[in-house]
Amino acid sequence: MGNAVHDKDSQLVYLKERLNMFVEVIDTMDPEDIELEDIDRLIGMLDDLEDKCEQFKK
Repeated sequence: MGNAVHDKDSQLVYLKERLNMFVEVIDTMDPEDIELEDIDRLIGMLDDLEDKCEQFKK
């Protein structure tokens, strides 16, 4: 995922892959064992996704 993404189709595929990774991370978590660091990591992942969406809008 280190390659630059310029066309709209590639950007959409990139965002979908990142969102799928986010969902996979959530699916693997045990709600009974989640710690503050886990939640911080999830928030960071969402922030990264939001930044990419903003980048791709421009």
